Amino acid sequence: MNIILLGPPGAGKGTQARFLVEERGMVQLSTGDMLREAKDSGTEMGKKVADVMARGELVTDEIVIGLIREKLTTEKASGFIFDGFPRTLKQADALGDLLKEVGQTLDKVVELRVEDEALVKRITARSTCGSCGEVYNDITKPIPQDGKCTKCGGTEFKRRADDNEESLRTRLMAYYKQTSPLIGYYYHAGVHTRVDGLGEIDEIKSAIGGKLDG
Repeated sequence: MNIILLGPPGAGKGTQARFLVEERGMVQLSTGDMLREAKDSGTEMGKKVADVMARGELVTDEIVIGLIREKLTTEKASGFIFDGFPRTLKQADALGDLLKEVGQTLDKVVELRVEDEALVKRITARSTCGSCGEVYNDITKPIPQDGKCTKCGGTEFKRRADDNEESLRTRLMAYYKQTSPLIGYYYHAGVHTRVDGLGEIDEIKSAIGGKLDG
């Protein structure tokens, strides 16, 4: 099963993707991770990525699609989670063409719906473990009292510099302009479904599981 998790910054996509990787054996295809991996790989594609990034330019859709193609044809997994791609309708078309090319399908697009004001409260209270990236929240999932990460035992926690209200509202506007049209695109394709992203983490996990298994 191949899926996309859609939602604005702070909707919880990363947290839920980790559950799917751990419990269902899926592979998370994160655009950022793939680019960093390619840059350090020394392959022909990696050299292209390194050259573009060294010039401070944006990596083209063609390069990202090439990286995804490599993963789809070499990784063994029960399914893939597309993370950070597609962001635009053009990219959605390109991903659809690629999946047809390699004989795969896009099975579900799960939208995590969270109201803007709730996102502001959530993001400005967010911190992550400096060792493993586990996400904590001052309100819904505080850092343990012993100061140790529940996942790896790390003791260093950090907040992103752009996890403030002004930056978040700018990122939300970019999301609505670029990415929200994908909701209609995938609804028309018959693969879109929606989950309330405001519940408890385990409730959201169960809701997503129900959508994928339904």
